[in-house]
Amino acid sequence: MELWIQQFGYLAVLVGTFLEGETILVLAGFAAHRGYLNLSGVIIAAFIGTLFGDQLFFYLGWKHSDYLLKRRPHWQPRLERTQRLIRNYQISIMLGFRFLYGLRTITPFALGMSKVPLRLFIPLNLAGALIWAISFGTAGYLFGQTLEIFLSDIKRYERWAFVGLIVIGLAVWSVYLRRRKRQMRE
Repeated sequence: MELWIQQFGYLAVLVGTFLEGETILVLAGFAAHRGYLNLSGVIIAAFIGTLFGDQLFFYLGWKHSDYLLKRRPHWQPRLERTQRLIRNYQISIMLGFRFLYGLRTITPFALGMSKVPLRLFIPLNLAGALIWAISFGTAGYLFGQTLEIFLSDIKRYERWAFVGLIVIGLAVWSVYLRRRKRQMRE
């Protein structure tokens, strides 16, 4: 497991944060605390992954929203809620949407649909991505540090901590997928 983390950890962070990624970033922060990855590298990979993922969804909202909404009508309720937030708090939403569970993927799409100027979206997306990557990467690192305080022999429990974080992440992801399937049926 240690070898796998060292070989593919940064790539996993980049891909995971491109797709969604809080859990993978916290895990990577924990791995950085344990010395398998470098925290700066984790933050950089997360920053790049989330930045490009959000830019892609912004572009899709800007150029292909009609086509995608026909194929994904279940997005409509979240999209309407997100568009209300954008109308009222545009700048704040662009900086902080990554911290809004359930709206993280749809928000850049909605921002693109609302034709937010690129000159406004890009710098705020850069700042928001950096804040998010630093926050969640550091949270994972500090989680490892906290565990070490309570468990003096953390090496002995390390594997269980990784497994526990993975199980929690999979449970959250599973609940999210179930809700999404239920919304699609409605």
